[in-house]
Amino acid sequence: MTMKNRVKLTLYRLLFLVASSALTGCSISYDNIGFDETKKITTVSAIDGGDQVKINDLTKAIIALDPETIDPVEAAWVAREGVLYPKHLANQYRLMWPPNYQNVLVNTGRREKGLCYEWARDMSSHIASRSYKSLTLQRAVANQGGNYEHNVLTVAAKGKGVEDAIILDPWRHASLLYWVRTKDDPNYQWVKYYPRKYYVNDENQKVFISNKNNPANSTN
Repeated sequence: MTMKNRVKLTLYRLLFLVASSALTGCSISYDNIGFDETKKITTVSAIDGGDQVKINDLTKAIIALDPETIDPVEAAWVAREGVLYPKHLANQYRLMWPPNYQNVLVNTGRREKGLCYEWARDMSSHIASRSYKSLTLQRAVANQGGNYEHNVLTVAAKGKGVEDAIILDPWRHASLLYWVRTKDDPNYQWVKYYPRKYYVNDENQKVFISNKNNPANSTN
C-alpha cells in the first residue's frame, strides 16, 4: 500500500469513527475520585466493590511474579493506584467512551489528552516515580512506529524485564484498568519502550527511524 493510500485509509477511519461515535460516545467521570497532591495518592470517598476486588486480585498477581522477593505492601500500593489513578486521569482528560473516540477528539483538537502513550506516561510519572525495593516499573510498547502502536506501564519483580511483567493498561477499557501478563496478552506483543526517533521526508512527513540497536523495534 502506498503512503498516499495509507493516508486516505486513515482519514476514512477517522471520519467513520467521528460519524459513528457521535451517536454512541458518552462521557466518563468519577465524582468519588480525587487526588491528594501532598501525599501523591488517589483519594476515594467510597470505593466500588468491583474496584476492591480488582485491587485484591492484582495485588496477588503482582506478588505471584516472585513470592519470595516481592513486598506485599509495595504490590498492594501499585495495585491500588493502578486501578484508581486512571479514574482520576479520566476526570483530567474529560474522557469519552469508546477509547478510539477519545483518540479522535485529541487528534482533532477537541481534547488535550487521552492517547495511549499519554496514559502510559502519566501512569508512569505517578506510579513509577516512587522508589521500590522489590519491584521494577517501566514502560512497554507494541508495534512501535506502526498504525496500531500501543503503550503501557508494566510492573515486574526487581530486576526483571518486560517479558516477565504485568501490563497496566487503562486506555483499552477507557479508564477501567486492564491487566495481564505481557506474554498472555492476546492482542499485543510487548517489548521495552524506547523513545522514538523520526526524520522528515521530502513530503514533510515524519518517518519512524528503525534503530537496529533498539529492541523495541523487534516487532516492526
